[in-house]
Amino acid sequence: MSREITLSLTPRQSSLSEEYLPIAARQLGIAHNQIAFARVVKRSIDARRGKIKVNLTLELFIDNEQIPEPPRFEWQDVSGRTPVVVVGAGPAGLFAALRLIELGVCPIVIERGRDVSTRKRDIAQINRGVSVDPDSNYAFGEGGAGAYSDGKLFSRSKKRGDFRRILDRFHHFGADESILYDAHPHIGTDRLPQIIAAMREQIKYSGGKILFETSLSDIEIKNNRVKSVITRSGERIESAAVILATGHSARDIYELLHRKGVKLEAKSFAVGVRVEHPQSLIDTMQYHLPERGEWLPAAAYSLVAQVGGRGVYSFCMCPGGFIVPAKTADNQAVVNGMSPWRRNSPYANSGIVTEVRPEDFAELIPQYGVLAGMEFQRRLEQIAAENGADKHRVPAQCLTDFVNGKLSAELPKTSYVPGTVSSQMGEWMPKFILRSLRGGFQEFDKKMRGFITNRAQVLGVESRTSSPVRIPRDGETLRHLELENLYPSAEGAGYAGGILSAAIDGERCAEAAVRDIR
Repeated sequence: MSREITLSLTPRQSSLSEEYLPIAARQLGIAHNQIAFARVVKRSIDARRGKIKVNLTLELFIDNEQIPEPPRFEWQDVSGRTPVVVVGAGPAGLFAALRLIELGVCPIVIERGRDVSTRKRDIAQINRGVSVDPDSNYAFGEGGAGAYSDGKLFSRSKKRGDFRRILDRFHHFGADESILYDAHPHIGTDRLPQIIAAMREQIKYSGGKILFETSLSDIEIKNNRVKSVITRSGERIESAAVILATGHSARDIYELLHRKGVKLEAKSFAVGVRVEHPQSLIDTMQYHLPERGEWLPAAAYSLVAQVGGRGVYSFCMCPGGFIVPAKTADNQAVVNGMSPWRRNSPYANSGIVTEVRPEDFAELIPQYGVLAGMEFQRRLEQIAAENGADKHRVPAQCLTDFVNGKLSAELPKTSYVPGTVSSQMGEWMPKFILRSLRGGFQEFDKKMRGFITNRAQVLGVESRTSSPVRIPRDGETLRHLELENLYPSAEGAGYAGGILSAAIDGERCAEAAVRDIR
């Protein structure tokens, strides 16, 4: 039987097996050469009390103990098997397709955007000031919104499903082993595209199909079931079930479902800004050291506050990262963040967002109904664009000036490639959002002294944190409340947020669809 041990180590000791294995052997009272195999189970940094320690949990196999084999996945040949249409090739769609293959069903994935490699060129064009392709950008295309945003594999909720299974799959397709044990696993936006491509090739090799540049334009409903989906080119695809994994930005899908009389619900969501600090400043605050050194990763933070009964919190914090244009049309200003695997950018950025509730956009409801939140979101993005400039520049303000309501005479350098324009955000941002964000920053500065500084700046707007619409489904069967073979999944349906939880939800919907088919 293997033995598990947790060590409290210096950052250097935790990074080198030749340092931590002898320490583990001594604590177990065995010779170092008796350790036949060791693997890291968990790693986390404790920077409290001014002395940094790394808690490292190891599983050790002694002498002749059997060494475990890596997880095995059974990919069947599903050519000619019962077809299930998966709409969207983000994490929910890809993991749904892989799970369908394991269960002996043939996935037909339709994706409005391009494959992940071609999509990379389209994204580069946006950064050069070229018009946004509405179907291939930071939000749409193979891999979904997470492919070129960050690759963080972390969820605040531990109740969604089998996290380890998803991490094992990512590792199987090429992710670094560290995702299996780091407290906040991270693939990196520079490595995630290759992993997504490997998943696609497995789906195709097993007999599944992925149709790129194929948008859903209509659905045919008969007897409370989706009989077929119809693409923009007019192709009709019949399916035993439909898994809807379109992501949080597919506004045309919500409009389609609304026109068809499919039940939808308005829901709360969050909007705000993206704040960017020098990474060295965040390192100093979190590690309490003048410099981070070579053995510590770029420091992160997670902040939350209540301001006037409304939550304000950090979202998608990207240490050593970049801010990117996440718009899906030229007349929008939308920002998001990403980090490469090494997190070696000199900047740290995070979304700082606050709750938006249905009562906040009540005046839009008579005209837009359940889509009023989406219209609120759209108008805010357009107003932000009007206060930015051409070629995808966005409005920005030094952080101290934002809190104090002062126009910034000069803005710091930024990782946002298209560029920024100094803007007095208080003049155009909804007042309840402005109050919450300003109050939230003041609370955060109490927790991280020096957080409010004009060395930092805010860029607007961070508006695509989650969907403003929910596609309601039954809690047990995961089917839509009215359409028996429609399975709304993950972020676009309002049930999951982030890569990890979206992947889990995609698998759950695949399992539910197969149960019903059989």
